[in-house]
Amino acid sequence: MGRRRGVMSQAFKDELAKELGFYDTVQKDGWGGITARDAGSMTRRAIELAEAHLANQKHQQ
Repeated sequence: MGRRRGVMSQAFKDELAKELGFYDTVQKDGWGGITARDAGSMTRRAIELAEAHLANQKHQQ
């Protein structure tokens, strides 16, 4: 089996890493250099943003 293609764009992942304070690690060591905690924080934040976006769309309809 091949690797699954990510759902988040590179720009969005970079934005989240900057917001969460570990972008310097990503620049220095790549995505493999972040901790599991950082990856979890990034995923949790992406879900929060997606949920807020969906809620906003529902209110506009």
